[in-house]
Amino acid sequence: MSGVPVDVSRLLVTFGLVLVAVGLLWPLAHKLGLGRLPGDIVVEREHFRFYFPLATSILVSAVLTLVLWLLRR
Repeated sequence: MSGVPVDVSRLLVTFGLVLVAVGLLWPLAHKLGLGRLPGDIVVEREHFRFYFPLATSILVSAVLTLVLWLLRR
């Protein structure tokens, strides 16, 4: 026994699997246009680039909220 509760272990494994799934689906999302929507903020200067995917974040949040809401019904 390592002293780590089983719940924490399951949480870490689940988090790792979600990260792997996101990594595998990222190229598909990029092909669909996610990450370069009109509301995303991009500031480009010499030797500097700042990117904040505001519209993409809102869209992904709305879709995930709808999916989770439908699953709980």
